[in-house]
Amino acid sequence: MTGHAESLRPSWETPRRARRLLLASTVDHVLPSISRVAGAMGLTIGTAPGLLDVVDHQGGRRIDRLLERLARELTTAETECVRVTTDPPGDGVALATRLLTAPTLAVELARRGVTAEIGLLTGAELWPVYQPIMSLQSGGIVGHEALLRGRVDGREVGGGDLFFLAERAGWLRRLDRLAREAAILHAAPWLGGADLFVNSDPAAVHRPSVCLASTERAVHEAGIAPQQLVFEVVASHTVTDREHLMSVLDHHRSLGWRVALDDVGVGWSSLALVTVARPDVVKLSKTLVARLEEPGPQAVARALCELTHLHGGQVVAEGVESERLADLARQVGADLGQGWLFGRPVRPEPLAEPELVLA
Repeated sequence: MTGHAESLRPSWETPRRARRLLLASTVDHVLPSISRVAGAMGLTIGTAPGLLDVVDHQGGRRIDRLLERLARELTTAETECVRVTTDPPGDGVALATRLLTAPTLAVELARRGVTAEIGLLTGAELWPVYQPIMSLQSGGIVGHEALLRGRVDGREVGGGDLFFLAERAGWLRRLDRLAREAAILHAAPWLGGADLFVNSDPAAVHRPSVCLASTERAVHEAGIAPQQLVFEVVASHTVTDREHLMSVLDHHRSLGWRVALDDVGVGWSSLALVTVARPDVVKLSKTLVARLEEPGPQAVARALCELTHLHGGQVVAEGVESERLADLARQVGADLGQGWLFGRPVRPEPLAEPELVLA
């Protein structure tokens, strides 16, 4: 053993103090509201249809205070309908480019740490941990799910918090890619023939052939067989754009990867989702598994298992923390189990360090 695999310390582009803000919105009342607050603070104001120019001639401290006030006085919906660029360039082409790629005010506030504890992400040391997935019949390990963890100032931070902050700050796409590829590269030295379950958010993939190209390279460099990869999509994330979801899943399958619907719950709409997506794996949510003694959840779980098996897929029961829950999962037809009964997420000590190439 050589010790824990190398952690990731990605760099994040956080905003510097600004002396000028150029804000744009198509919602009529928002910019006048911002203008009134900025004017009351003694900032210089310039206006044009749909635009507001705010200048601080005293170094930018009042801009900082303005952003803090806007975070308190505007609603979340209002901050999301305003685009903002800081210290805009004078060149027309550069300015146009900046405006077209400007973040929302909501994102700008998050990146500055005004509305989110962004230091948890920007200062974090990141690494994957792995939780075993067991056969409910034989009891043997058939796979491992990779989960992201972080540490800031000696305190461990869960993946849910990291991804929440990344989404708030507009960095979801990058963190999702880093997590995917770290999971693959760190698992390569010890995975053997087991399956590797990797979480991914379809919202982080704009065009599969482009956004997943580096992940495909990571799989090739790691030497993991494509069929060992199972990419998990959280069921609740698939509701807004089914067409995009299917394009992402189809691309995964074209590369020989399998796909899983994660956190499939009690609602009967889950059956419709499984019918449409036809995943290779369905993961019953912890909430559903915890209620398997109740007739309703039991019926839904049994129907999900039957439908998944009809399509040739497997079912994983998540949150299995006792032999009783394992028995109930077997009774409704689940093939595999995951939970503290079988093992907690751990950071393995590989036989060799993977060479990480994660920009």
